[in-house]
Amino acid sequence: MSLTTMGLQLTGAAGKVPAEDGEEERLLSGFDEESSGNLCRIQLSVTGMTCAACSNSVESALMSLNGVVKASVALLQNKADVTFDPALVKDEDIKTAIEDAGFEAEILPEPSQSHSKTHGTLIGQFTIGGMTCAACVNSVEGILRKIPGVRKAVVALATSLGEIEYDPTVTSKDDIINAIEDAGFEASFVQSNEQDKLVLGVIGIASEMDVQMLEGMLCTLRGVRQFCYDRTSKELEIHFDPELLGSRALVDEIESISLGKLKLLVKKPYSRMASKDLEESSKMFRLFTASLCLSVPVIFMQVICPRIPLLYSLLLWRCGPFQMGDWLNWALVTVIQFVIGKRFYVAAGRALRNYSTNMDVLVVLGTSASYFYSVCALLYGAMTGFWSPTYFDASAMLITFVLLGKYLETLAKGKTSDAIKKLVELAPASAILLIKEKGGKVVGEREIDALLIQPGDLLKVLPGTKIPTDGLVVSGSSYVNESMVTGESAPVLKELNALVIGGTINLHGSLHIQAKKVGSDTVLSQIISLVETAQMSKAPIQKFADFVASIFVPTVITLGFLTLLGWYLAGVLGYYPNEWLPENSNFFVFSLMFAISVIVIACPCALGLATPTAVMVATGVGANNGVLIKGGDALEKAHKIKHVIFDKTGTLTQGKATVTTAKVFSGMDRGEFLTLVASAESSSEHPLAKAIVAYARHFHFFDDPSATGDAKNNGLESKSFEWLHDVSGFSTFPGQGVQCIIGGKKILVGNRKLMIENSVTIADHVESFVVQLEESAETGVLVAYDNMLIGVLGVADPLKREAAVVIEGLLKMGVNPVMVTGDNWRTAKAVAKEVGITDVRAEVMPSGKADVIRSFQRGGNVVAMVGDGINDSPALAAADVGMAIGAGTDIAIEAADYVLMRSNLEDVITAIDLSRKTLTRIRWNYLFASAYNVVAIPVAAGVLFPWLKIRLPPWVAGACMAMSSVTVVCSSLLLRRYKKPRLTTVLEITVE
Repeated sequence: MSLTTMGLQLTGAAGKVPAEDGEEERLLSGFDEESSGNLCRIQLSVTGMTCAACSNSVESALMSLNGVVKASVALLQNKADVTFDPALVKDEDIKTAIEDAGFEAEILPEPSQSHSKTHGTLIGQFTIGGMTCAACVNSVEGILRKIPGVRKAVVALATSLGEIEYDPTVTSKDDIINAIEDAGFEASFVQSNEQDKLVLGVIGIASEMDVQMLEGMLCTLRGVRQFCYDRTSKELEIHFDPELLGSRALVDEIESISLGKLKLLVKKPYSRMASKDLEESSKMFRLFTASLCLSVPVIFMQVICPRIPLLYSLLLWRCGPFQMGDWLNWALVTVIQFVIGKRFYVAAGRALRNYSTNMDVLVVLGTSASYFYSVCALLYGAMTGFWSPTYFDASAMLITFVLLGKYLETLAKGKTSDAIKKLVELAPASAILLIKEKGGKVVGEREIDALLIQPGDLLKVLPGTKIPTDGLVVSGSSYVNESMVTGESAPVLKELNALVIGGTINLHGSLHIQAKKVGSDTVLSQIISLVETAQMSKAPIQKFADFVASIFVPTVITLGFLTLLGWYLAGVLGYYPNEWLPENSNFFVFSLMFAISVIVIACPCALGLATPTAVMVATGVGANNGVLIKGGDALEKAHKIKHVIFDKTGTLTQGKATVTTAKVFSGMDRGEFLTLVASAESSSEHPLAKAIVAYARHFHFFDDPSATGDAKNNGLESKSFEWLHDVSGFSTFPGQGVQCIIGGKKILVGNRKLMIENSVTIADHVESFVVQLEESAETGVLVAYDNMLIGVLGVADPLKREAAVVIEGLLKMGVNPVMVTGDNWRTAKAVAKEVGITDVRAEVMPSGKADVIRSFQRGGNVVAMVGDGINDSPALAAADVGMAIGAGTDIAIEAADYVLMRSNLEDVITAIDLSRKTLTRIRWNYLFASAYNVVAIPVAAGVLFPWLKIRLPPWVAGACMAMSSVTVVCSSLLLRRYKKPRLTTVLEITVE
């Protein structure tokens, strides 16, 4: 390993950190007390919480302090938020109270409004090898959390990945890897959110001289902080200053200085992980085949040779103190036990070294007991002449079947991460970079690695190729297939200034695009990150498996000892006849075989894999169906949803409002009236405002009314507003409308409430016209100029075609649909009647939607909120399950638990249905794993032997154990066959 530091202190750049989830939003919202009086608020990270009882314990400890006004603890975020009176209690007192409750606490800097993670921390991913069950996961997580500087550590058994948030100024990734390896596990770094690091594969190095040449080049490059070349993997890791040196410039400079001798390839973290998975399965297959090849002769000598006199006579030939068959058995099984089975001893040793137990401990105990008893039986026979039966075959076959189970389990677990692999494959490997001269003229093109694209690059996309990154069309026109990202099957027309998404396919024409978002900022990367985070998370139901894992192995060992003791004492005391004993056997050997069977038949892995494998498959299936799930917690909660609250505009409706009527109630010219209204609304981002501006422009210029909404996409924005009046004093009133000054006079555009609050009189004939609009499911927009009402516009927002059927489907599922809107009651009731909703809340301000949700949550009901994920963020965060409607670049990840990529209400049904089927599958997994252990252990202990003479040989018990975990994983894989309900069949869904 070559390591060079160029006299600079390496500091990790605070990379972009994924936004906190809904629990974080709930935790940080609603603390207005600190703005009054002298109250303060602090946030603390709390380490050691494992369940709701822990978070309740922390809250109770905090609330018991004199001076603490309010305390909320977020279990999933490992954080506590405390509002307190600094005159009565200090920060350190709060920290001490948490520590006195048995947890570790650290005061965090005050969070920003975006609730981003503390600056200076990195989130790194590490592969962790050697984990076999939930006990291993708990052990690794405990080790990681003890490392100074580690803020958070989450380990996933199904993916063999660990996600660790740490302070690079306190600890490094090498410290983390060393800590994991010191605990006896294998570890390697995958990736982090560092923005100043590049991992490159180097082609062209043939000797030590080439390595020295590479190091010499890097030392002369301005901006390179540190580099490390691994001669084994031929990988070069470079830390650089992004202000002085870009990643592409760095690669180009090295290749240029080497005169083309060296070729650098950017290493993709997911391809490195895939190669490790393949290596692990290949290694397990080699071990299994080797063990099988050595076990077959052992079984052949035990079963077949006694029936072939010539071979049997050779085995009985005495060679020294033992027969030839004994020598062969001992030699073959010793290789299996200590060479092929070395991994079990290593894994058991590291588990015991960390004061924990796992399945490897059981395998080692069972096989070692069988092997060493057989060795002792041979030695005893050689010394006394009394030859007892040996059980070398039990040890050999037990290890062989366990390795077979591990190999099949590795293959099955690999299939659970297919969703990530498919998403990663969407990104193209290369891109065509257009080279421009100073005047902006394109003078050439070259192919570059897609991972070296930088913001602002001009890229060429040929027909039939994938778009390399998120960007803006600057030249050309074509249709793009975005189904792989958004789920929409129809191709989308992309013209000048249209946004394109990386990973989508350009169908017909050639496009020139300007890169806007690259790397982890792209839509595809965010989707991958979201799916990965979900697969890393733990569902609350998994706490049961974690608890069982902590006591399972000690319990099984105790049962094995009691089995040995019970059968031995029963035999000595004469409770069963000697005829039950095998030939040349005794009570101890007879009892020992029962005890070994008990130890090796028990399977903690099946319980440990029951939840994470199902969650992994379900999140992948959801992503393939346009439903992104944030984590196991959200997946589990969704199956208990009792109320689904829908926003109206953009959720139940298409969000494409159009003006249907414009009536003037004064002597003003219709054109001037529309110009006034459009001028006032031109500064607003509300969908109704955009519809009014589009209608007014169409009236004047006969343009396509939808063009305003797409003005940016069609390059019309600059000329679209030249005809509008100058506006000053613009202000918006949420839930009411807008106000501004035009020509020295005040103009109001909004609803009745805005007019009444500004003392504008609404005549009876105007009120009657507005009521008529509202009863037709249209929104009446009133316009007042100089405190006199001058006209009304009717705006309609068509319902989504699937809205009514989805509402009926929810009712069939036993879920109560509710509509919450800021619109007036008449319009709200008309829309609700059209879709079939009977429970309506109208004239609700955006801030009031969260209160509506809390009212439904009383009594322990699980409430889901479906909104556009932007102006509904407080409500999405307040709900138990937040579902954000939004496709492509409109994904609202921060506040929602689910992201419905296709903006289709069918996906609400899919989310709930998938959750129910996943929880059903998890319950079946737990039922099988529990039933297997409950039935198998007593059978192995011989409870049926007195009546049925059924005794499981240890190798049969081992085979059962190996297959039980494979069965659980394969059961979870059945979720891959999930078919989302369609509108034609959704009404057949009934209450679970």
